[in-house]
Amino acid sequence: MSPRRRMRVGIVGAGVMAEAMISGLLADRAVTAAQLVASHPRRERRDALATTHGISAVARNVDAVKDAEIVVLAVKPQLGPTLGEQQVVLSIVAGATLRALIIGLDHPAVVRAMPNTPAQIRRGITVWAAAPACTTRQRDLARAVLRALGDERQVAEEEFVAMATALSGTGPTYLFAVMEALIDAGVHLGFPRELAHDLVVATLLGSAEYAKASELHPAQLRNAVTSPGGTSAAAIYELEKGRLRTVLSDAVWAAYRRTVELGERLEQESAAD
Repeated sequence: MSPRRRMRVGIVGAGVMAEAMISGLLADRAVTAAQLVASHPRRERRDALATTHGISAVARNVDAVKDAEIVVLAVKPQLGPTLGEQQVVLSIVAGATLRALIIGLDHPAVVRAMPNTPAQIRRGITVWAAAPACTTRQRDLARAVLRALGDERQVAEEEFVAMATALSGTGPTYLFAVMEALIDAGVHLGFPRELAHDLVVATLLGSAEYAKASELHPAQLRNAVTSPGGTSAAAIYELEKGRLRTVLSDAVWAAYRRTVELGERLEQESAAD
């Protein structure tokens, strides 16, 4: 039997991202519903999880953790001394550093991960780092769970997870803002909003797929469609005049600084408890 099929998963804080993980794990047949237990404080949420996915949904975090081989942490660390030596904790809590997790959980085998919103349709990208205490088996378990959300990249340096939080983790926010602006511009031109929406979404999807397939640098792709004196050249001129690159860079840096601040706060709180 595959190691993936044998793993038991406990999910603490079954919110939107955690439910995406549940759906992906079941769709991948990485686990059966009987191997998944999720906790949530609200009864109606627990009932919805049980009805939709056929899993066990419990009120107490400790009941989700006790028989799990891998524990997915989607809320601030609050598990106390309930973890066993063989268990690994996979945290998707924004900003929670490995140090904060190890101290807060009093447990050395932890993984820090940052998925993004497209994970809800299994098209996400997750960057993750494991603490030195994690075994090969525990890293494999984390990888198997994260693949339920889409693509994943393990990094040796934890700082890359903080960077990814600002770039890919928060990235959909930037793109949604761009989408909204383009749709509004289309409406201003005279398009019905629904048509403008469809045109923008299709353009973004197609452009991303084309960029991936071509393996060319984005600057090469842009130059290929920018004719001298043409519509693209006129548009690019306005984007550059409006400091688009600088604004996007500033946004990424702001998100990164906030990620670091959250991590430092969690470390202080964990050390004080």
